[in-house]
Parts: sequence; structure tokens; C-alpha cells
Amino acid sequence: MSPLHDSFDGAYRGKRVLVTGHTGFKGAWLTLWLLELGADICGYSRDIPTTPSLFEAAGLAGRIRHEIGDIRDTSHFQSVIASFKPDFVFHLAAQAIVSQSYQDPVETVSTNVVGTASVMQALRGVRHPCAVMIVTSDKCYDNVEQPWGYREIDPMGGKDVYSASKGATEIIAHSFHKSFFSAPDSLVRVATGRAGNVLGGGDWAADRIVADCIRAWMSGTIVQLRRPDATRPWQHVLEPLSGYLAVTAKLTTAAKLNGESYNFGPRAEQNRTVVELLSDLARIWGFDAGHQAYEALPTPPFPEAGLLKLSCDKALMDLAWEANFSYAECVELTGEWYRDVLKGGAAAYDVTLRQIHTYDQRARTRGRAWAGVARP
Repeated sequence: MSPLHDSFDGAYRGKRVLVTGHTGFKGAWLTLWLLELGADICGYSRDIPTTPSLFEAAGLAGRIRHEIGDIRDTSHFQSVIASFKPDFVFHLAAQAIVSQSYQDPVETVSTNVVGTASVMQALRGVRHPCAVMIVTSDKCYDNVEQPWGYREIDPMGGKDVYSASKGATEIIAHSFHKSFFSAPDSLVRVATGRAGNVLGGGDWAADRIVADCIRAWMSGTIVQLRRPDATRPWQHVLEPLSGYLAVTAKLTTAAKLNGESYNFGPRAEQNRTVVELLSDLARIWGFDAGHQAYEALPTPPFPEAGLLKLSCDKALMDLAWEANFSYAECVELTGEWYRDVLKGGAAAYDVTLRQIHTYDQRARTRGRAWAGVARP
């Protein structure tokens, strides 16, 4: 038995878990972690969104039930739910790239908003207990670039199409909850999770800072930065995933969490500029000086927020959830993944699995509640 099986109170051991967007960056990490937690997994995605991809590099298609389908195809998704009968659903399928929302705004809104409505509609046919996590983004908030963190009760909004689609996704999820799943005896319980600016190995999406850097450095070119002075609360991909897993596990026993939303982010002191992040990654990759690794674009190609922070007090109060990694650990594991896989020839599956175990072991040492260990 994997030492991870008792994490999250063993809630996923032997259970059926459906993951939409399982072929994406976060979806692949979540799928591998759930496998280690002892789950039986069905993944549902329209395609494999990048080449290369962590999903393919880790050979995940042969380890789970791998379904290809569009979440907007409600009847197909309903048939998968009816045959698989999931105990848990994690909805990650989305158009997740800001730059693409400028190129095709209607597709972004359709995938993120209509797609989520389709998922929620399909869940209305579930006739057994099922806990559901709808994953959105920190971009769902009406961002006025305030210096303090946004709380779950703050207004949804969006000055750009991508952000608006995430705010609308939250509204759709909560409207379906209120309309169909809010009764005390509801078999389906739903929560939403908000996070952003995640780092980690195996991300190959377009216009993502780490993926752009690795592509440039592998080809021997200098990466061009859109907003080098922008500040972000960088966190490792396993941080929000631990939050999603913690909430969804607790939904099965705590009816009061039904319909709630939670922010998952790093501690405030982990805010760093893009330049600081790139300098640290360049050092791990092997550059002697940052100017060899990157340069700033004279004009950003599209608008982006300069500052966006989340308050995670609610997750701490309701779930005893708190960030596990420091900024240094986040950058270290991210840089090491790419270095070991791309330069060292290590297997992507082995490196990813090792880092999941490292995250879990440090969580146990530090007394994180989801790891099932009392605080030291």
C-alpha cells in the first residue's frame, strides 16, 4: 500500500473518481496523485492540449479509463457518469490560457461557462452520493489590484474575457447548486476552488512563463518577458491540488461545506516578481547570469493584471488547510523537474511521483491537517 493512502483520511482509497481535463497540466498531476491515493480514475477530456504533455510523458492513458469527449456534449458526459458512477468529480476542463481568450473569446466563454453548465446538468442525473469540485481561478474576482487578498465573498468580475469567463463559471456553478443540490439530503454536494499562478514540471502550455522559458532555453534562445515587474503569488501545482482534495474529501461528511467556495494560495511573503522567479529558475537550469536567460518585451502583447492576491483564511478556518511549500521549495522542485527530465533523461512519471511523495512527506513533518498528522 502506498504511504499516501491515509492522506485525506483515506477518502479516495478504492473510490471511483472522475476528472475532467485530466490531460492538462493540473489534471495530469491530480490524476497521478489520485492513483497514489488508491483511486479508480476515469478521465474525460476533449484532446491532449499540448505537445509534449505530462499526460503522455507519464503514460497515464494506460493507467486509467481514458475518455475523449467535449464537456459541452451533455449527453455524452451523462453517459460516462451513468456508466462509471463516480464517488467524486473534479471538473478542471477549461480554456485556461489568457492569450487564447483574446484570439477566440467566444470559444473561451463557451468552454468555460457553457461547459460548466453542461457538467452541472449531467450531475442532476446522479442517484448516489457524489462530491464535486468545480475548479475555477483567482481571475474570477473583480480585480482592482488592491494590496490585500480577495476573499470568497468579494464580487466576481473581469475586465478581460478570460477573467469574465471564470467569474461567470462561479456564478453558474453556484446557481446550479442553489437550484438543484442545496437540499440537506442532496446526494450531490458541490464546492468551488480558486487558485492561480501555479508552477510545476510538465507544463507546456502556450504563454505560460515557465513553459515559455524552458522552450526558449532548450532551443538556445532568450525568453522574452511580457511584464517582468508584475508580482504574482507563485505556488507549486500541488498546493491548490491538496486544497481541492481536502475540500472534496470533507464534502462527504460535512454537509455545511456544500455550496461553499475556497481560495488556495501561498503565504503573502511568497509574492515575487516575474524577474525574480526567472532568475531563480535560470540558476537551477544552469545559467550564470539572468541577462543570459531573458529580456523584457518593449510592449506587452495583451493586458494583464499587475497584482492579484488571495486571502486563504476561510480554508484555514474550515479545513485547517495551509500552504505546505515555501517559495524556494516551489521553484526548486519546478526547476529540478525540467532539469532532471529534459537534461538528465529521467522518466517523467518517476520524477512526478517522487515530487508528490516529497510534498506529502513534508506535509506530514509539518503537521498539515490533510496529511493526517497532528501539528508538531
